[in-house]
Amino acid sequence: MQYPGLLRVRPQLVSRPLLSGGLLLLVMALAGCQKTELERADGTKLNWDSLRGQWVLVNYWAEWCKPCLEEIPELNAIDKAPDISVLGVNFDDVQGGALAELGEQMGIEYTMLADDPGPGFGWQLPVALPATFIVNPDGELVEARFGPQTEEGIRSLTGG
Repeated sequence: MQYPGLLRVRPQLVSRPLLSGGLLLLVMALAGCQKTELERADGTKLNWDSLRGQWVLVNYWAEWCKPCLEEIPELNAIDKAPDISVLGVNFDDVQGGALAELGEQMGIEYTMLADDPGPGFGWQLPVALPATFIVNPDGELVEARFGPQTEEGIRSLTGG
């Protein structure tokens, strides 16, 4: 199939409203291209779009939450899979070096985020812990689960 020839438009035939409308569409399209960057506990950036093509678990946890502690080994195992990434969010808003140290003490091996990404995605703050928001490979929130997660339970959802 051949592509049609270039459409030639004489400048005097383009009306000003058409031109400004096209400019508006261009601006709107470019606004949709903004990249969402998340900050890890160590201060490095993580591009949300780099996670496309895999499942993402955004897990809310706290040091005082016993079920959160119980699920850490399961989340560590899940994060080792090539098709799933686990991102941890501290419910108590611990930051920086203190967050990295706390994660190390608790045995967290998956990525910990410095800030809650939920508000940027339109998610409500969980009312119970642990809470795990499950995002499919297309970047869509599939469901939010409450209580400790298991590798077997997550695999039953992701089909793996």
